[in-house]
Amino acid sequence: MPETPSSIVIIGGGIIGCTTAYYITHHPSYSSDIKVTVVETSVHGAAQGASGKAGGLVARWAYPQPLVAVSFDEHVRLAEVHGGVDRWGWRYVNCGSWEGQGEEIVEESMPANDGDDLDQGSLTGRRKSLEKTLGLGGDGKPNTKRSRKQKNTGLPSDLNWMHGELTDSYSSMAPYGDTAQVHPYLFTQSMLALAQERGASFLPSTRATKITTSLEGHVTGVDCTVTHHQSSSEDVLGGQSKMRIEEVHLDATHVVIAAGAWAPALVPALPLTGTRAHSITIHPPSCLLPIAPYVLFTEITLRSTNRGLVNSSPEIYARPGTDGEVYACGPGDDAPLPDSVDDVVIESRACDDVWEEVRSVSKVLRAGRVARRQACFLPTVLGRRQGPIIGAADTVARGLVVAIGHTCWVGVVSHLSRDRLA
Repeated sequence: MPETPSSIVIIGGGIIGCTTAYYITHHPSYSSDIKVTVVETSVHGAAQGASGKAGGLVARWAYPQPLVAVSFDEHVRLAEVHGGVDRWGWRYVNCGSWEGQGEEIVEESMPANDGDDLDQGSLTGRRKSLEKTLGLGGDGKPNTKRSRKQKNTGLPSDLNWMHGELTDSYSSMAPYGDTAQVHPYLFTQSMLALAQERGASFLPSTRATKITTSLEGHVTGVDCTVTHHQSSSEDVLGGQSKMRIEEVHLDATHVVIAAGAWAPALVPALPLTGTRAHSITIHPPSCLLPIAPYVLFTEITLRSTNRGLVNSSPEIYARPGTDGEVYACGPGDDAPLPDSVDDVVIESRACDDVWEEVRSVSKVLRAGRVARRQACFLPTVLGRRQGPIIGAADTVARGLVVAIGHTCWVGVVSHLSRDRLA
């Protein structure tokens, strides 16, 4: 089996899989003789999991540092080369730690949104931190915390969408220019589109079930099941569709596993699990726009009508765009990983809690509406190791590469794709 890639199958249509396809197809050694195929389980296409539902934060102070040293500058370059400002919302943002008191609000049910898969029952997962600020060192907080008794809270004058009177302290977490932002769904879709322009193929509704190997221990391809949804006019009127499963084999000289939390289904030895995280997006009234570009890591003390005294740490991200969208997420939980990304259950209580917390400290957000409620599973590496698992998995099979465990951070693993074609 030749070592030079001639047919590469990438398993996973998230940010890692799509950027891998991008870098392969844009490498100087790439030619039309090399076939690149991205397979994705979701029937809805790419970026349906954590890659489309994350906050989209890019920071020089993120972790692990060896990856960040490549990733941040590469994000800058990609935005310059491909018009990332307009295409996926690339911009620099202010980033700070906000602490304060929340106003008690009479609980209201969030308006229903079409397409949300909501579970109205109780929370099934134990809450846990997503640990996004580990790269700052220490306890993840800046060392410039102010006492709430001080009159000078440090709240920036342009951060006018947070309630000044409820602010105990604000501290910048990093110098301006060290924190940036993308819209993760748009970024992932753009990377896939740019790869497709250079010849890559994308197969949605395609679940990889087995990596096949030769007697010599080299990958030979990927077994997959393809789900075909067939709807007749009668089925459409009845709200039903017929489903047909087809088994296919994709030949490959090299395989890249970028399946996130679902990667152990293909290689059980991978030390990986999934952490479910809920988030919401909020659209403030147009009369209150624009929303200043801040990303806030908050500590809120709130007397909740339904939950009593609450100490919470939601993250609030003002997003680029004319609609002034604001993204907010709460802690993760240890709910069991479902069969596929399309089966992730959104628990209404988790989203309600985030909504109660963020609107308790912002009159601007309180006046807005919840546009979307969502949940995803972040891939988390087990054990003491922090950060992703990236590289050749020759002990499993020659020609196999893994790129998993990137948790909440938006990373561009450019060196992976370049090394495989060097």
